[in-house]
Amino acid sequence: MPLYLSRFSYTPETWARLIDRPEDRAQAARSYIESVGGKLHGFWYAFGTHDGYNLWEAPDNVSMAAVALAISGGGALSSFETTVLLTVDETIEALRTVGQVQYRAPGA
Repeated sequence: MPLYLSRFSYTPETWARLIDRPEDRAQAARSYIESVGGKLHGFWYAFGTHDGYNLWEAPDNVSMAAVALAISGGGALSSFETTVLLTVDETIEALRTVGQVQYRAPGA
């Protein structure tokens, strides 16, 4: 199954609610991805541009998009970005396939 890395930031209101009532949001994230047949591999908070990161496994892009849309539409986040991760083998396959692409630079 494909892996996905998400970066998120909470709204100030969400932080205020978590300060008033601390809770393990990894449990919520786990239930979201499991509802589409996926798995949560990790949930971390961080200093910096984003408040946290998730590593997910989902059956396909549509399933992950559904989870991302549900989370984004919930109003608790100020940002949510997801990146599809490629394995080393997938990247090597892409490198071997790139010769079949007839790319032309703009204006060339």
